[in-house]
Amino acid sequence: MDYDFLVTRALEARERAYAPYSGLRVGAALLTEDGRIYTGVNVENISYGATNCAERTAIFSAIAEGRTSFKAIAVGSDLEKTIYPCGICRQVLAEFKVPVIIVSDSKGKYRVYRLEELMPSAFEAEL
Repeated sequence: MDYDFLVTRALEARERAYAPYSGLRVGAALLTEDGRIYTGVNVENISYGATNCAERTAIFSAIAEGRTSFKAIAVGSDLEKTIYPCGICRQVLAEFKVPVIIVSDSKGKYRVYRLEELMPSAFEAEL
């Protein structure tokens, strides 16, 4: 798996973020089992509860296109330090069993985690 390429795609996506309130642009790149990449950005709203994170934007876009099996997601922002998915995003990552999470700083330096490391006790339902 080419982590460098996925991080690059996340940082490229970041440029399209809509972040007029926080000024923090975030991008994500989601790799599906069949090799497709879906990108997402944070989309803010004046009512912060209506804001959507980059990770969820990427996952929801993939789901809307019929993709439900994933290999990895990379996330990067304008910050000089690595950015991590929020709790809601971690729960969504757990729901769709995204096994690898790559977190990056603004320059592309990254760390790789297994889902269980970032969300060890995810809420699960038996379907």
